[in-house]
Amino acid sequence: MLSITTGCSQSNPTQGTTSEQSPQAQEAASTPSAQSGKTKVVTTFLPIYLFTKAVAGNVADVEILMPPGTEVHEYQATPENVKAIATANVLVKNGLGLEEFLEDTVKNAQNPKLTEIDTSIGIKPLNEISPIVKTAQEEKDHDHTQGNPHVWLDPVLAKQQVTNIRDGLIAADPANKTTYEANATAYIKELESLNSEFQQTLQKNPSCTFITFHDAFPYLAKRYNLKQVAVVQIPEDQLSPTDVQNAVNAVKKYKVKALFSEPGVDNKLLRSLSKDLKLNLRTLDSLETGETDPQHYFKAMKANLQTLETACK
Repeated sequence: MLSITTGCSQSNPTQGTTSEQSPQAQEAASTPSAQSGKTKVVTTFLPIYLFTKAVAGNVADVEILMPPGTEVHEYQATPENVKAIATANVLVKNGLGLEEFLEDTVKNAQNPKLTEIDTSIGIKPLNEISPIVKTAQEEKDHDHTQGNPHVWLDPVLAKQQVTNIRDGLIAADPANKTTYEANATAYIKELESLNSEFQQTLQKNPSCTFITFHDAFPYLAKRYNLKQVAVVQIPEDQLSPTDVQNAVNAVKKYKVKALFSEPGVDNKLLRSLSKDLKLNLRTLDSLETGETDPQHYFKAMKANLQTLETACK
């Protein structure tokens, strides 16, 4: 599979910006905890919001700092973000160096009572990255110095993230311990079911090999005996004959079967490349854009499973 995805590697002009929040993001950040008396929790981006909201339920107010679809690596904090953290009880992040904007933002917020939850605690990061096949002369890389941060795309590691969120919320708000434990248990049970579904489905085609543009799927690949063998970089504006040839060579070298884009991306270059390579253009979701309902995680991941099953045949 040749997977050309964009969530952590380029901004999507069709998605919301930091100044124009999506309706979901506005809804997620609309309830002032000062009026409700509930614990105020701020989360960084969509997957972390989904997990935190699932655990918190209705006993805490959960906000999201980054509108779904916003580029995580290049995100610049807004005054609203600083204000949200300044008035929050708890901040929940993915960790592993993904949210680079947070350090200065937290300092500027000057909130000595803030509790931070790093959801990656206890997770061993994958440090090695796949070989890079460069088609363009100059591309912006995102160096993951603390290891690859995309742990939420492995349902088993997502269980650890949910557990960390549960424990952090209980420590910050012990009065609602019973609710946090019950909600986390229910969500973890769904994650275990999802893991079983992935195992049973993908074991039919072991060692399925794929190439990706967005290095988001090494944990998923390792968990289910897939092989992410290379990261292919393509330019954002136009493809030269050399770009196409390099991509064609990579497809031949790794016996690639499919070409992947991400949801909400209408990239003419990818459509053009898929025709040149005589491959179908399919969608693989890194969960960085989508609905703010905690069940969206399962909806998107099951769609990913169907995509992988089809492409690996």
